Amino acid sequence: MLFEYIQKALEKAQYKTLEDGTWFAEIPEFQGIWANATTVEECRHELMEVLEEWLLLKIRDRDPIPEIEGVEMMFKEASAA
Repeated sequence: MLFEYIQKALEKAQYKTLEDGTWFAEIPEFQGIWANATTVEECRHELMEVLEEWLLLKIRDRDPIPEIEGVEMMFKEASAA
């Protein structure tokens, strides 16, 4: 589920070359998720890492995570054994 969610989010990424020749990428649906690197491949990798960290913080804080193309992140509370 996590892999599918990240893949769907990355499909929404927008890339552009900046004046200094580096690449910038963002995922518009996710405020604050962006990356900047020297190559498009490095930029995509960095963007994926930022998204993963963002998701982990959302999960930890139990903040809502937006649905993306029908893929939802849903978590259940673990019961004490």
